[in-house]
Amino acid sequence: MADPATYRPAPGEIPTSPGVYRFRDEHGRVIYVGKAKNLRARLSSYFQDVANLHHRTQTMVTTAASVEWTVVGTEVEALALEYSWIKEFDPRFNVKYRDDKSYPYLAVTMGEEFPRAQVMRGAKRPGTRYFGPYGHAWAIRETLDLLLRVFPVRTCSAGVFKRAHQTGRPCLLGYIDKCSAPCVGRITPEDHRALAEDFCDFMAGDTQRFVRRLERKMNEAAAAMEYEAAARLRDDIVALQRATEKNAVVLGDGTDADVFALVGDELEAAVQVFHVRGGRIRGQRGWIVEKVEDVTDAELVEHLLQQVYGAAEEAAAGVPGTGRGGARDVVPREVLVPVLPPDTEQVTTWLSGLRGARVDVRVPQRGDKKELAATVRANAEHALALHRTRRAGDLTTRSQALREIQEALDLDTAPLRIECYDVSHNQGTFQVASMVVFEDGLARKSEYRHFTVRGPDGDGAADDTAAMYEVITRRFKRYLSDRARSGEVELDLEADDVATGSDPADRRAERAAESAGYVPRSGEVDAAVPTDKRARFAYPPNLVVVDGGPPQVAAAARALADLGIDDVALCGLAKRLEEVWVPGDDYPVILQRSSEGLYLLQRVRDEAHRFAITQHRRQRSKGMTASALDDVPGLGPARRAALLKHFGSLKRLRAASVEEIASVRGMGERTAQAVVAALGGASAAGRDTPADDGAAARA
Repeated sequence: MADPATYRPAPGEIPTSPGVYRFRDEHGRVIYVGKAKNLRARLSSYFQDVANLHHRTQTMVTTAASVEWTVVGTEVEALALEYSWIKEFDPRFNVKYRDDKSYPYLAVTMGEEFPRAQVMRGAKRPGTRYFGPYGHAWAIRETLDLLLRVFPVRTCSAGVFKRAHQTGRPCLLGYIDKCSAPCVGRITPEDHRALAEDFCDFMAGDTQRFVRRLERKMNEAAAAMEYEAAARLRDDIVALQRATEKNAVVLGDGTDADVFALVGDELEAAVQVFHVRGGRIRGQRGWIVEKVEDVTDAELVEHLLQQVYGAAEEAAAGVPGTGRGGARDVVPREVLVPVLPPDTEQVTTWLSGLRGARVDVRVPQRGDKKELAATVRANAEHALALHRTRRAGDLTTRSQALREIQEALDLDTAPLRIECYDVSHNQGTFQVASMVVFEDGLARKSEYRHFTVRGPDGDGAADDTAAMYEVITRRFKRYLSDRARSGEVELDLEADDVATGSDPADRRAERAAESAGYVPRSGEVDAAVPTDKRARFAYPPNLVVVDGGPPQVAAAARALADLGIDDVALCGLAKRLEEVWVPGDDYPVILQRSSEGLYLLQRVRDEAHRFAITQHRRQRSKGMTASALDDVPGLGPARRAALLKHFGSLKRLRAASVEEIASVRGMGERTAQAVVAALGGASAAGRDTPADDGAAARA
């Protein structure tokens, strides 16, 4: 733990302007991002007596090793920059907004040549218009099925679309007039895009325009005595009305609004939002918030608005075809919150800039809006109760688990970053190893890695211990090289201590930082400069766990010792009796069966095993699949893929002539003759082998 006084900026160095600041730890990772109207006043509050700080703030300032800041022109700019930094760095001490489940959306991929309407979950993608979220995927499909009568946009996958284009026959929806069949040229790309834009406008709440247009066409058809056409238009009107009436009117003035509610305690809170468009509830969404920083409800609301509208605006903006309407769908006219954010005027200005029109942020006081806010709050209370039932004591449990591991292994600090390694193979073949990462007791899947075990001769390691030695060596060699590439030169710390007369114990944090290739310095930084592009392997773990007993632990310890790394803790977890082995000990560390620390180690080990098995099966399947094209001289993976893409299958490729094959881009007559010769042998055998079909699928 560092003393905040060691990295406190000099008096008068911090400006009194508005800006954004970030705290970094001894390895250079950003651990907290904040904004302030007055940087000097705000940062000075962190460097008072540590005993007077909130316990979460105490943990943050003692974990940090430096503080940086960027001066901006206005408080609105500070709001936007703070969101950008939080998104880029994902600081562990900032409030985390975690969906209580993955809500489905109705998405229209306006970034594609032929936009597609589909159910979509997960992260928002640029160039895609989103409507919802919905409580259930079947609700989206039911609505979509009704609207395809009037807006027959494409709903098929890329594979189905490509196959229909190659065969010249549309899918079933094209035959029953629920798709305009752009795959076979029944509609031009421009007309299909216009159809998709009309679909988006209807979903955004502009419903009456289309109903009136259909009514006018129906009356014209009836006047011309085209009664069958008039009947079809009547059914289309009924379908639109049914799709519209699925949501009851909750706000009689037809307002577009997002209604937020917040319920919680000192450790966590539940947030719910109802998306109201045209006076009707179009979707509902919820988050569970872990209060890893000391914040008020007003500050929570500000962070929530930043993350909801900042992320959604990025998905809607900057793509041809989405237009400014994408931003208007995201940011409504009114944002109703339980408490006003601290800087209401700045938040309102920021949201109005995103929408391109005035946005009101306020607390509902009376009438329908106050009643709807009470309903949203009731949903938040229910979500929090359900979360506590499912994950009772989650924060406390994770903290207890890390503390138990620290005590059992006699570590100086809790192992906030744990890496676990496992080796998987099939009787020595297709050897792979996995590396999984847990931070603060939670899986960090974006930093998982897998290794193909090569061995000294390139054909695999002799046994599991040799494989473990190779994997640990490769991982930490990469750590050392990434550290060296950071541009920082390690200092002769002992000589420097003697020359300056300083106590080496007082420079423990600085020494740890310099040994990791990062020298912490407090000061001003430029927001326009690329900030943290260091490789993932440049950060060392606090604890390395290997799947196995003494042999695997000894192999990993030997690898670390050979690289000169002595500041990373190591242990192994044996499956048979769940014993924890540490290097050099004749007897294992025994944790109680009910120990939270043991549960966490088991989860880490099991996740490493799962990830290794998955990669092993993938490599085994790939390695056991062969093709007649693999042995054609001069035909590499790119040209094999080009051939299969052009002809669609090996069956068609076998039937092609030398001239047809040579006409494929990148192919020559000589290579085409070699392909015909190779496939002619396979054709003479009179059958398509499963291996060939597998190669087509693989390509």
